[in-house]
Amino acid sequence: MSNPEASEAGRGGGLGSVFKDHRVVDHGGVMRRHELTDQEWELLAPLIPRAATGRPRVADRQVVNGMVYKIRAGISGRDLPERYGPWQTVYTRFRRYALDGVFTRALQQIQARADTTGDIDWLVQIDSTIVRAHQHAAATGRKGGGTGRTNRTITPSADPEED
Repeated sequence: MSNPEASEAGRGGGLGSVFKDHRVVDHGGVMRRHELTDQEWELLAPLIPRAATGRPRVADRQVVNGMVYKIRAGISGRDLPERYGPWQTVYTRFRRYALDGVFTRALQQIQARADTTGDIDWLVQIDSTIVRAHQHAAATGRKGGGTGRTNRTITPSADPEED
C-alpha cells in the first residue's frame, strides 16, 4: 500500500516538508529527517545564546540540528554525521546549554507563547487502569508459602565493634 502523503511530500509538493509524525526537512533540495523545520528554528533561534567573542563558531542551527539528530536517532556522539560539524562541538554546546538551563527556558518561553495564542490544550486525563500481575510474578514461590529465603536472618560473620 502506498502512502500518497509521503510520496507527495517526497516530491516537495502538497504537504511541504512535514507529513504525519515523520518529519522530513527540505534544506536546499535535500530531504532530511530528524532536523528542525524552518518554523521550529524561527521559534528557537532567538532563545539560543550568542557567542560574545572568540573564533568563528559552527552555525547554531547546524549544531542544534546535530543535537536533535543525536537524540532522535539514539546514536553515540562519535557517530554523528559530519554535516553537523565536529561531534565534540555538538557535545560541548549541548552540555553547556543543559547546564545553563537554556533548554528549560526555551521550553518555558515557547509553551508560554503557545498558551497565549491558544495553541496548547492543557486538558490532562489520568487513567485509573489496574494491571494485575500473573501469579508467577509474585515472590511467593510454591503454593502456600515463601521461597524459603524470606525467613532467613543475615548475621555478620564478625562484629566490627569488637576489634
